[in-house]
Amino acid sequence: MDVAPQDWLRDYALLALRVNRHMAGAATGTVLVYRGPREWSERVEGEEPVPPGRLADDAEALLAEVPFTPDRVRYLSAQVRAVRAVARRLAGEELPLPEYARECLGVPVEWLPEELFEEAHARLDAALPRGAGSVAERLAAWKAAHSLPQDQLERRLPPLVDLAVAETRRRTGAIVPLPDGEEVCCRIVPGALFRGAGDHEGGLRSTIYIGGGRPFNLADLLYVVAHEGHPGHIAESLLKERALVVERGLLDQQVRFMLAPAFVISEGLGLHAQEIVFPGDEAQRWLTDHVLAAEGMAPDGSDFAAIHRVQNLLFGVWANAALLAAEGRPDGEVAAYLSRWALLSDDETARALGSLRAAGMALYIFAYFHGWRLLDGWLAAPDRNARVRRLLTEQLLPSDLHPAA
Repeated sequence: MDVAPQDWLRDYALLALRVNRHMAGAATGTVLVYRGPREWSERVEGEEPVPPGRLADDAEALLAEVPFTPDRVRYLSAQVRAVRAVARRLAGEELPLPEYARECLGVPVEWLPEELFEEAHARLDAALPRGAGSVAERLAAWKAAHSLPQDQLERRLPPLVDLAVAETRRRTGAIVPLPDGEEVCCRIVPGALFRGAGDHEGGLRSTIYIGGGRPFNLADLLYVVAHEGHPGHIAESLLKERALVVERGLLDQQVRFMLAPAFVISEGLGLHAQEIVFPGDEAQRWLTDHVLAAEGMAPDGSDFAAIHRVQNLLFGVWANAALLAAEGRPDGEVAAYLSRWALLSDDETARALGSLRAAGMALYIFAYFHGWRLLDGWLAAPDRNARVRRLLTEQLLPSDLHPAA
């Protein structure tokens, strides 16, 4: 029996909304960015929760007939398989975490050798200012030397974020056309411990949220703003809304299930965002000229770009820690692993451990390292800017991003 495309898209949206309701209800947090018809979300809000086993069956029914062109079938099927995997897990199926991650995220997940992190530590040792102490202690000192105190964030940080937004947006616009009239504001969230979050609210309005519960490292200003804003999450959401929803009518782009392959690419793009628009030492030079000197922070011989690249690579430690936690290793062992290899402080380790014990985040954490590594090879090409434009305007799967593609 033929299924109308609009009916299929409605049923896909309802499935994603219903699975997300279970995840939110289990205190694991929302796993859906939804901008679709309000009547569909209201329908799910008003009904009794659908049992997860039935939701897995609904996903199977959607996969049985996907009434679109072959390229769309491939993309949409990958999203539905991710939703199906989460529904099955909610119903009690316990796949090993690497298999679960492959089903949801579309990338192979394996244990990463510690030699990778040892090499990263050596690079960090060379990139940090000379001084006494371990690499971890010198990293902590470097962060502290460039940080705004927590009690000054609400007054002093938003104008600096605005300045960084203007520059990252200007540079992104040299790669891909951006609409006039876009508004990106900054909000400090008192007490929050996250570093940054970008929220495209639809149309031309977006917000970058900064956690106000800890000092903010100004050496990371462009790293955070580019990731959350341009050419990262906000730019991707804005441009895909215009290119895919408005121009092509692809309503599934308004139903973005986060434990799915598209978010591996999104987080990989976010971690590469600063480097895309500030190649080499350009970010450090811009920060020195426009921010750090005015804050009385003198050059110290450090290499910001190398430090940020190491920080991206060390997301692999989080991935290994997620595997340890999934094996049921004691909290102390997982915490020690994070502290040793990711060079986290005690407070940072405690927060990381809490994240890894949350079902949704334990899976999502793989998107950071594996997305970064995937794009690291794919973007190393003569047509780099064209590839960035594709990341910002096309629906791509990790399997599309081969170095020669």
